[in-house]
Amino acid sequence: MTQALYRNNLPQMNGKPFLTDGGLETTLVFLDAFDLPLFAAFTLLKSPDGRAAIDRYMRKYCEIAVRDKKGFILDTPTWRASRRWANELKISTGDLRAAHAQAISALRVLRAEFETPASPFVINGALGPQDDGYNPETFMSPTQARDYHAQQIGWFTELGADMVSAVTLTYVEEAVGVAMAAQAAGIPCVISFTVETDGNLPSGQPLGEAIEQVDRDTGSAPAYFMINCAHPDHFAGALGGNAEWLKRIMGLRANASRMSHEELDNAEELDAGNPNELGGQYRDLKTFLPNLTVMGGCCGTDHRHVDAISAACGR
Repeated sequence: MTQALYRNNLPQMNGKPFLTDGGLETTLVFLDAFDLPLFAAFTLLKSPDGRAAIDRYMRKYCEIAVRDKKGFILDTPTWRASRRWANELKISTGDLRAAHAQAISALRVLRAEFETPASPFVINGALGPQDDGYNPETFMSPTQARDYHAQQIGWFTELGADMVSAVTLTYVEEAVGVAMAAQAAGIPCVISFTVETDGNLPSGQPLGEAIEQVDRDTGSAPAYFMINCAHPDHFAGALGGNAEWLKRIMGLRANASRMSHEELDNAEELDAGNPNELGGQYRDLKTFLPNLTVMGGCCGTDHRHVDAISAACGR
């Protein structure tokens, strides 16, 4: 199967506007008062209260997408559900796989309930970095990253996800490894980098160079790229000009807060920013990102922000 076919199988590749959810983990911790060890939302799937909270959270976004006749990306709550973090949480491989199955099953229920011809729903297996999402201490080679992420990607492929997304990636070698693993599994993948306040990856590499390197090293394997977990003020300055890599960015999940990653790590209160201002910034960013199609939120955002983004970018 060719990569072109992978892409064509995703409805968001055809130019239709899609929404995502917002900041799941920050909503669960700061608004719903759940304890999330290691920020691992998937651990809530083992309790009825946790499953109900995640379901309530996701339904708000489903309703916005259907009302506005936009597609919706249903993300699994599995950003921290890879082997390294499961080991730290003392969760067995069997229980970890079961959590992935449970997450996919719950999203299938939501899709059956909400999807319409005007609002196609895509089930996305969410992957996170092997190390810290802001300041990693260890770095993998592309081969090591491929082998590490192959387990989760294999489960998502087996369980029927439509695609996988690796979000909050901090350096390019891990992104290359994810793309290699997804290509081997035959499932479309999206690579989402985070950036610091200077618009560069935490590794120091400029965003454009990172995107170009992933495409060069994988034969343009990712369906598209995204930016997440940074405020628009942090990366807007890096998006000027007419470089080809700008066309590869089709998704954006920005933070509500202008805080740096270090400040967010140490924050004891949620900074929800200004939803309407954030929506206006997304509208402005469409000028620089001609293929921006998938829009949602990250840390500090909730359904109010995604509602404002959808309104600002055209209902």
